[in-house]
Amino acid sequence: MLVVTRYRVHPDDEDGFLAEAESALAALSRRPGYLEGSIGRATDDPSLWVVSMRWESVGAYRRGLSAYDVKVTAVPLLSRAIDEPTAFEVLRGDGATEPNRPEPRGSTTGSLGSS
Repeated sequence: MLVVTRYRVHPDDEDGFLAEAESALAALSRRPGYLEGSIGRATDDPSLWVVSMRWESVGAYRRGLSAYDVKVTAVPLLSRAIDEPTAFEVLRGDGATEPNRPEPRGSTTGSLGSS
C-alpha cells in the first residue's frame, strides 16, 4: 500500500517542516509492516512538499499509526497534510496486489442484499 501526504510549507518553515517530517518517518519506520518512506518537494512549486510511504498492507499502516510514539511524533505532521485521499492500492509495479473489492464495512457476504 502506498501513502502519499502533501503539504503547503512556507519558505520560512522549510527547515522545521523537514525536521518534523524526518522525525515522523523515523517513528513510522520502526513499526511492523513499514517498507520505505521519502520526503520530496515539487520542482515547479517549492512550497508543495510530499511525504510518501510504502506499507505491507492498510492494516499495518493503521496499526502503525496507533503506536504511542507515532501518535506523539508523526500524527501532528500528518494532521497538517492537505485534506485529500492519502492511501492508495498498488495495482502495478513493485508491491502490486489484487485490487480490493468495494463492499460495505461489516459485510460478511461480500454483496449487498445477500442473506
